[in-house]
Amino acid sequence: MAKKRLGDVLRERKHISVADLEKTLEAQQNTTRLLGELLLERELVSKDDLVSALEEAARMRYVDVRFATVEKAAMELLPRAAAERYCVLPLVREGKKIVLAMAEPQNLRAIDELRFLTGMDISPRLGFPSEIAEAISKCYGDVESQAEKDLEKLPFIDQVDISDIQFFTANSSERSKAAMEEFEAELRNEKTPAVRLVSSILASAAKKKASDIHIEPHTLGTVVRIRVDGVMRDLTHIPAELTTSLVSRIKILSDMDISERRVPQDGRFVVQIGQKSLDFRVSTLPTHEGSEKVAMRVLDPSATRVGFAQLGLSPENSSALGALLALPQGMILVTGPTGSGKSTTLYSALNLVRSPAVHIITVEDPVEYKIDEINQIQVNTKAGLTFASCLRSLLRQDPNIIMVGEIRDTETAEIALQAAQTGHLVLSSLHTNDSVAAVTRLLDLNVPGFVIASSLTAVIAQRLVRKLCSCREEVPVTAEYSSRLLAAGIVDFDDTMFVEAGCGKCDNTGFKGRVGIYETLIMDEQIRACVRSNFRDDEIRNLARSGGMKMMQEDALQKVKAGVTTIDEVLRVVPFEQISAVSRCRSCGKALAPAFLFCPYCGAGTRQVSGGGRMQPARGPHSEGAKA
Repeated sequence: MAKKRLGDVLRERKHISVADLEKTLEAQQNTTRLLGELLLERELVSKDDLVSALEEAARMRYVDVRFATVEKAAMELLPRAAAERYCVLPLVREGKKIVLAMAEPQNLRAIDELRFLTGMDISPRLGFPSEIAEAISKCYGDVESQAEKDLEKLPFIDQVDISDIQFFTANSSERSKAAMEEFEAELRNEKTPAVRLVSSILASAAKKKASDIHIEPHTLGTVVRIRVDGVMRDLTHIPAELTTSLVSRIKILSDMDISERRVPQDGRFVVQIGQKSLDFRVSTLPTHEGSEKVAMRVLDPSATRVGFAQLGLSPENSSALGALLALPQGMILVTGPTGSGKSTTLYSALNLVRSPAVHIITVEDPVEYKIDEINQIQVNTKAGLTFASCLRSLLRQDPNIIMVGEIRDTETAEIALQAAQTGHLVLSSLHTNDSVAAVTRLLDLNVPGFVIASSLTAVIAQRLVRKLCSCREEVPVTAEYSSRLLAAGIVDFDDTMFVEAGCGKCDNTGFKGRVGIYETLIMDEQIRACVRSNFRDDEIRNLARSGGMKMMQEDALQKVKAGVTTIDEVLRVVPFEQISAVSRCRSCGKALAPAFLFCPYCGAGTRQVSGGGRMQPARGPHSEGAKA
């Protein structure tokens, strides 16, 4: 059945004469107004007759939006700018559909773009333009007024200055550019609640030096949490009504598809706050309630310009690592769990060695920090650009130094280790608990022991602990404090120790900033021989410790003794399974493996006691008792 036009329906029903219809159609050619509007304005038809004719012509029901019920959930799906642009009013959300009152329900392009914007199927209803415009002004005005009131109630809004914030985003895709033009204009308007809220959250997180921002929607509202010095804390709670616009604002900044709420998405944007530039890596994740959880990782480019001493490496380890970085070839691995500062250590090493005379290429997933004079490659698994394929290609680029973001598979490990044998200095990372476990991990990846022994030069295991704020307090030592230090061979400590207090500078947490604790395994000939012979972890560890390697726990306790951090903070981060077995020679003070009966350094015999007890002398082949 052919679709009828409004004029034809009115003529058939004898509601208008042919002459009046032709005059009105002629007048319409010089304007963008709809025929129904002009007919009502000229009083050529009554509203009831026009509504009836429109319903027949468009084959859909008319809704008088002045008296219709408008659900807030429906309005949250469509910003005011888009509603005004298309002259539509969201009425009700019905499952995967949204009911819209439209002035032009026959405009298929508008329906397509509205479907894209809302992420839902469109169920159109008829409405008069003047009535829809009036309803938009009233309904959205009420919502915005309430949003402003809700925003003013948030305590942190007035505590941060958002006047110096500038955003740098990627351009939207061509497919969505037309549909989102007005939407973006609204969300970039500094006066809207969504923009003020996002700017305030970012500024507050930057002020507190947060490493992550998490937006977590719940039934009764949304919680915004930040991670400061490795520990999560609440920043604010925002009303549920602001959640959709808040997430949409972030997704537009990150160049994401705002209509897609069913699958995870990733994006990024850069924020200039005053003189400081911060890079935000954004990830969205759909939740069971239909909302999206947003996680934003905050990356500060200035973190790459930190020296080894500032990171927390001891002078001995700093000089040893500097010497290893000066070598023309070999592999240096940095190990630890996610968030332990591996990337910062690798970037600091690259900053130390970079110069116009050195050709450096990195392969990363993702490229976290951009550094001048370094060629950085972004892994793209979907396009076939993996760590292994990148490594095979970049070796033909004749680099001096190669950084591989992470060794995840056998092929990557083999190519990286072979590159370390053929005149390249290779830096990379692994996920292991300590330095010795990195060797086992490579063996588990089916890399032969002789390849590891000939290629690997050092392994640095690390964690991050919070540093005490300047407001720290000095208190008498506890039994646990003294037993832990004694177990690590630290006997010259005072009768007092430092604990957290809390002040305005540290948000009353007692801690401000973080410092690394390290364990550096240097591959000498004895350890290489052990690796070739597939010795167990504990045997390699004991040999390394007898050669002077400080375990991560020992480095942590040295920082506790120096008042940098606390025992409780160290126990939160560092495993202490093996620290109880530490023993030292009473004569020369060197660390000894539990199985040693005689000190290999001075020859003194020992009888060892685990758990931090004192070692008792035993008669060895070089002791006076033995000579007698």
